[in-house]
Amino acid sequence: MAAKNYDVKDLKLAEAGRQRIEWAGREMPVTRSIRERFAKEKPFKDIRISACLHITTETANLALALKDGGARLVLCASNPLSTQDDAAAALVKYGIPTNAIKGEDDNTYYKHISTALDNKPQLTVDDGADLVTTLHTKRKDLIKNVIGGTEETTTGVVRLRSMEKAKQLKYPI
Repeated sequence: MAAKNYDVKDLKLAEAGRQRIEWAGREMPVTRSIRERFAKEKPFKDIRISACLHITTETANLALALKDGGARLVLCASNPLSTQDDAAAALVKYGIPTNAIKGEDDNTYYKHISTALDNKPQLTVDDGADLVTTLHTKRKDLIKNVIGGTEETTTGVVRLRSMEKAKQLKYPI
């Protein structure tokens, strides 16, 4: 890796994380099948994706599928209490910039969101709408690049619907 584009607790945890990610992957046959298809078809070739998700072994398998599909992906944690430090370290070793530390404070949390947005995303993948909210409030200059996104929580959808109703949501989610 040329420049440090990640912030995790300890890269020495990567091997344990890799083993747990592989174990989780064996228990996720649909994701594995999608990953294999993406590796062949490259549907996200050179698409920049910023994702704010629970950094776990399950999410790692999603991230690997996106990467194999050609995405230029940067991850940050949506919930510092759910972060699995070994999975975060392994993701870095897999070549996916990851910014997540279990128990990180609010300043670090928002710094990590900003780092994910430094990827100048074309797509956003969010859990709780903090990434999208930060994009719309503090990083508005990047919105012109974004073509769409996803949100996986009811809380996030409520926030986004409120933004949409106020005509503040600038791209489809």
